[in-house]
Amino acid sequence: MDSVGGAHVKADLSHLTYTDYEHVYEPAEDTFLLMDALIKDKIFLRILKPVYCVEVGCGTGSVSAVLQKLLCSIGSPTPYFLLTDINPQAAKVAYTTCLQNNMPFFDVVRTNLFCGLEESLEDSVDVLIFNPPYVPTPAEEVGSTGISAAWAGGVDGRVVIDRFLSSVDRLLSRRGVLYLLLVEENKPEEIAALMASRGFSTKIVLRKQAKNESQLVMKLFRNRKLLE
Repeated sequence: MDSVGGAHVKADLSHLTYTDYEHVYEPAEDTFLLMDALIKDKIFLRILKPVYCVEVGCGTGSVSAVLQKLLCSIGSPTPYFLLTDINPQAAKVAYTTCLQNNMPFFDVVRTNLFCGLEESLEDSVDVLIFNPPYVPTPAEEVGSTGISAAWAGGVDGRVVIDRFLSSVDRLLSRRGVLYLLLVEENKPEEIAALMASRGFSTKIVLRKQAKNESQLVMKLFRNRKLLE
């Protein structure tokens, strides 16, 4: 799924080379599933009219580029984008991707998740996107600043995910939403229950079987009953 109202929605990555992909995670099935989930949710996003979008672990920056083009195609005002990645090569590549795709308002920061940005992001993020390192691995593989940071997730693939989720309540705006890529090994039902205890509702936007992985995109948003 890559079209909205007849308009093609695709990130231009023609500026990247094989050398770039030696150091930065190349868009794959999980990346495309996350893009498809955003496109599927276009009506919600058109109503939301996000002002501030943040992509954590941005890799090439292709998901943010697609979101920016999607919002433009549905007539939503162009938001400000902030992209972060712990991999310095990914941060450089994401910056060039934003330029290549004519994104007018953006910054790219090389940091671990939101480290150093919490205060500036507090209660302000309308759309938060994370394709985390979700692959179950030995704990010692977590924490790299190289390309393995894109997939090494520790026990149940949850080490980085759980650390990330602990900050979501502080960062999302009152109307904010999170799109989170998961696999079944991450125990999504357990994540939904955990976030429910923190006042969030969850919805599975898309699921897909990709080779040996059962992937899904979970949407998290504040429980509206608690906001009334």
